[in-house]
Formats: sequence, C-alpha cells, structure tokens
Amino acid sequence: MAHEHPDNLVRTGGLKAEAATPGEVSGLVRSGTARLRDAKNAGLSLESRFDLAYNAAHALSLAALRMAGYRSNNRYLVFQCLRHTLDFPNEKWRVLDRAHRARNVAEYEGVAETDSHLVEALIRVTEEVSVRVTGTGAGKAPEGR
Repeated sequence: MAHEHPDNLVRTGGLKAEAATPGEVSGLVRSGTARLRDAKNAGLSLESRFDLAYNAAHALSLAALRMAGYRSNNRYLVFQCLRHTLDFPNEKWRVLDRAHRARNVAEYEGVAETDSHLVEALIRVTEEVSVRVTGTGAGKAPEGR
C-alpha cells in the first residue's frame, strides 16, 4: 500500500476524494506549527515532546492531504500519502511510521518506547513537512493562511 497512488486508495476506500473546507487547512497548519514549536522545548518531558511532535506531524501531514483534495480516517495513511502529497522521500516518512508505531504502543498498551533520538528525528522530519506545506521556514505559518 505504501506505493499506491491516492486515487487507488480512493477506489479501495482508504481515502475519500473531498475538497478541504474553508479554514480547515489553515487550522491544521496553525495547530501543527504551534505543537512543533512546543515540541522543541527541552524543558518538557520526553513523552510530552514526543506527543507534541507526533501530533504536529499528523496535523501538518493531514493539511497536505487535504490540500491535495483527499480525506482519511486512518492516521497511518496520512503519513504514507506524503510520498504523493509532498513528494516526500520514503526514508523520511518511515521516521513518521516509527513514531506512529511508538505512539500506538504507548496509547493502546501503556508502554512508552520513546527515546531522545526518535524525538529529535521526529522533530526534524516534521520541520521538513512544515516547510513543504507552508512554503516558509520551519514552524512558521505563512501570512494570510
């Protein structure tokens, strides 16, 4: 599924073709950039920084998907589709895949598998998603969005 084009995922039901509503993308970008900025705060616990960075990555990746005219109820597909929505290299979205798996283990099994290397890699990749989505410097929402 990682190499399927979004239109194939629409046919199989993984995605819905749907235009973004007014303000939806800007709201996702605002949320993602605020969380990304907070994730960089070394004074927070590692778990909090991970949670903030993961949710920033999801919001910004979802913004890219919505900008492309698709919707998904599956967090994993939002990350997988970065290959098509932002021409994102596989090795970079795999960092998001690793973070997604760690998030699921923590969320559903109560076992936090967060380490500082994963958090830092997640922040770096999320910064790149932010730049590609907003067309501006990392963690800064463009004017007027």
